[in-house]
Amino acid sequence: MTQVNPYLIFNGNCEEAFLFYQSVFGGEFPYMGRFKDMPADDNCPPISEEEANRIMHVSLPIGNTVIMGSDSTSGSGDAIIGTNISISVNTSSKAEADSIYNGLATGGNAFMPMTQTFWGAYFGMLKDKFGINWMVNFDEAPKA
Repeated sequence: MTQVNPYLIFNGNCEEAFLFYQSVFGGEFPYMGRFKDMPADDNCPPISEEEANRIMHVSLPIGNTVIMGSDSTSGSGDAIIGTNISISVNTSSKAEADSIYNGLATGGNAFMPMTQTFWGAYFGMLKDKFGINWMVNFDEAPKA
């Protein structure tokens, strides 16, 4: 089933923000990973020691929704407060992911094409023609 979730980007204080959200809403983090946990990749620029400890991805279930987040890096540039949110769409198939991605990319900026990722998902990012940031994801290996 397709699921839509907010994805928040921070300038180095993602962990602090999500610990605050956890204190308000309760719950547990199914995952909190840092940039230093990423495997080396020719397509990713090197990151500084300070950035290595920043949050690469975190998620916190709240009811039937999951808020997700990460920190910016020098490679991605600082997040601009007020526009530091994306809509994350989790699809039920690779074909659905491609269809949604291609539809949203029409007239927009498809800056990260759909591709296989080290975390086992088929994933891409874009900004639609209205300036809204989107992340499209299909988890090929369902999480246990």
